[in-house]
Amino acid sequence: MGDLENNLQSVNKWVDILIEYAIKYGFQILGALAFFIVGFMVANWIGNRTAKIAIAKNIDLTLSQFIGSTVKLILVVMLVIITLGNFGISIAPLIALAGAVSLGATLALQGPMSNFGAGIAIILSRPFVVGNVITVLGVSGIVDKITLGITFLTGEDGENIAIPNKEIVGQVIVNSHENRILETSLAVPVGTDTDKLIQKILDILGNISGIATEPEPQVGIHDFTYGGLVIGLRAWVPGRQYFQIRYTVNQQILAAMQEMKIELLTPSISALVLPKSNTASNTADITSSPNAL
Repeated sequence: MGDLENNLQSVNKWVDILIEYAIKYGFQILGALAFFIVGFMVANWIGNRTAKIAIAKNIDLTLSQFIGSTVKLILVVMLVIITLGNFGISIAPLIALAGAVSLGATLALQGPMSNFGAGIAIILSRPFVVGNVITVLGVSGIVDKITLGITFLTGEDGENIAIPNKEIVGQVIVNSHENRILETSLAVPVGTDTDKLIQKILDILGNISGIATEPEPQVGIHDFTYGGLVIGLRAWVPGRQYFQIRYTVNQQILAAMQEMKIELLTPSISALVLPKSNTASNTADITSSPNAL
């Protein structure tokens, strides 16, 4: 019976301590939790509202979302600091611990961290935005999404292309905006009626759906070669239809050349033609030469 009474006294003692603690700090704890929950909701609302305002000001979608997320993160950090202070917890040791952890994480995660740094550089400098057609590292596609770590492209066939941001920063980026440039050239013999052929190609480009009219397609004498001329053409087409339109253009140009009876320049046609030699003069020079045999 003595042990039972001692155990009951111990339990009652702890219950009294908990009741006293709850009465003394309960409202403070509930108030701090309520403050944190309401503050988090307000911070989330302010972040989303900031992003919407930035979008309304015609700021790029990715940059707007980045600004909104940054504002939200700053407010949440301030909220956590205030909440910890309400609990009576000193934040100085936590700040020192966070600094040490951040240093260790930076050394251990140099690859991902460099991607994040490159992502911030892309978002702030905006060499391209969502919806642009870019070519980087030999890969072309439409920018679908830009995150801090990875830029996502969509190829013409619908394939998803993920490029780490650190591989993009410092590279030569070809940005065709919404379109991609279509360039090709064809070699024709010297006697070709180039004016008629150029006009025919312009008519073909003007009748194919999807080819941009601004800027206008360009066709002209691009270069010269042995025995012929090089006709070049440049046009701007949607990135998602690049190869489809390119094949259509090539097919129709080939059909037009066959109709006009124009042959593409081949090695046999483009052979170098040497000037004719004066046989009589050369013979006289040889026979009159003192060194002639």
